[in-house]
Amino acid sequence: MKISAVVLLSFSLLFFQPSIAQKLLTPFEKSKEKESPSYFEIIKWWQQLDRNSQKVKMQPMGPTDAGYPLHLITISNTPIADFKTAHNQYKIVILINNGIHPGEPEGIDATMLLARDIAKGRLSLPDNVILAVIPVYNIGGCLNRSKFYRVDQDGPIEMGSRGNSQNLDLNRDFIKCDSKEALSFTEIFHLTNPDILIDNHASNGADYQHVITLLTTQYNKLGGALGDYLNDIFEPGLQDLMKKDGYDLVPYVNFFGYGAVENGWSGYWDSPRYSSGYAALFQTFSFVPETHILKPFNQRVRATYMLMKNFIAFAHKNGTTIKRLRNEVKERVKADTEFPISYKLDSTKTTPIIFKGFETGFKKSEITGLNRMYYDRTKPYTKTVPFYSHYKPINYIRKPKAYIIPQGWWKVIDRLKANKVIMTPLERDTTLTVETYYIQNYQTAPKPYQMHHINSQVETVLKKEQHRFQKGDYQIMMNQTANRFLIETLEPQAEDSYFVWNFFDGILNSNEWFSDYHYEDIAYKYLKQNPDLWEELKNKQKTDSVFAKNGMAQLSFIFNNSPYKDRIFMRYPISRLPE
Repeated sequence: MKISAVVLLSFSLLFFQPSIAQKLLTPFEKSKEKESPSYFEIIKWWQQLDRNSQKVKMQPMGPTDAGYPLHLITISNTPIADFKTAHNQYKIVILINNGIHPGEPEGIDATMLLARDIAKGRLSLPDNVILAVIPVYNIGGCLNRSKFYRVDQDGPIEMGSRGNSQNLDLNRDFIKCDSKEALSFTEIFHLTNPDILIDNHASNGADYQHVITLLTTQYNKLGGALGDYLNDIFEPGLQDLMKKDGYDLVPYVNFFGYGAVENGWSGYWDSPRYSSGYAALFQTFSFVPETHILKPFNQRVRATYMLMKNFIAFAHKNGTTIKRLRNEVKERVKADTEFPISYKLDSTKTTPIIFKGFETGFKKSEITGLNRMYYDRTKPYTKTVPFYSHYKPINYIRKPKAYIIPQGWWKVIDRLKANKVIMTPLERDTTLTVETYYIQNYQTAPKPYQMHHINSQVETVLKKEQHRFQKGDYQIMMNQTANRFLIETLEPQAEDSYFVWNFFDGILNSNEWFSDYHYEDIAYKYLKQNPDLWEELKNKQKTDSVFAKNGMAQLSFIFNNSPYKDRIFMRYPISRLPE
């Protein structure tokens, strides 16, 4: 008796299915939901899923400080030629970033479960949604595992560390790009051009009943139609979907230290150094889920899974609107003439939040003998609390026609190129009338932060002058979708500008100077020829007693207001070409 090929195939599938299913169990499941996988287990598992599902494609991307490549996993119902084609077909792209802090591995495990369920048909992935996944971002931190990290956290049994292979916090590196990870992420981000970014985390400030909270990019900063949609439709829509699944999703509880959380809290200010703040500069809806570290690990993984499932559902239903809004705002950004660079919390505007917390109390510490605060989990409460989520712009920058950056500042040029900024090298030496910033005052942090002594409280004076540029210097026209990114990085007063992050500290020292015993005569002659400067010096001597008693300071004042000074000293090197 002959057995048809179809029957044989059916028997084969039945025979191999249990074996494949067993292989596709995640380490989280195999450990009865107590463990998170090591780096090598993560990569091996995703490779196995790739081999067993046509919906899943895994590829190595750029390098990391750990010596291993970042991987990009694409999950879609049908193969995609490339992401640009997918966007043109109005498919919505969700980029999921996991393990930026490997001690917070919920996203690593939840995404594995999510992808496996999609591959096996347990969870439907709509045809108009594409998932792009970084399975683990901070590979160095993932390799550095211990049972003793994150002492307050309820599982998993072993986890990675917060710092990467340079001990950098990668969630402070999206602008400065001191790590290879950040540069590789930049490549992935612009390749995928995500409509939605999800960067999975875990956190604890206060103790409360909610398993998961959600940090959205600050909607006032996202601005315009995108900001309104995020605040009025997107975030409330996710909250409604999570409510149906049994989760009371509230905004990230940005509350630390003593006090009563029921008095409310402010929305987190995600400056461009963070993933959500960075992505917002390119008109991407950005979210940082934050599970609560005092909840059991399996609950945190399940909550992250459900939130990502609901992101997919919301994107499917609202994808056309999200694509339209992003495209409209991208075009608007090209034409906008001014951009806000600093904001202030508006304490007069609040949004009511139904918050489920625990009462606080004080008791005597058995260690210090002093009063200590504690949360009493036997006394839960549900209260309506104020959420201070409105930030108002307080300073604007009018964009130039173009920026011009000398080729010698190649570290900045490399980062601009990584972010797909359109730049044109000058074809010949050229003299142009430009606007030039001169740094008047700034403060440098005495202690390093993420390998930098940050400059802050930057004060500048803008002067119009002629300047000669060399062949090969770069002109950056301000008619591109990267305009917001350019304003935030190239305007020295912006909170995460390249000046703030020390990329231009070379201008803060003078390489030209004088010998005081000889310069005294030259300075006297120069003052006689420039009576206005002499009058300014005399006024300063009268009003500043310390200055009046410091002869070197006075000679320096004359030198720095003369043609003899170092022309580069305190002159911000990036010029603005006026409209």
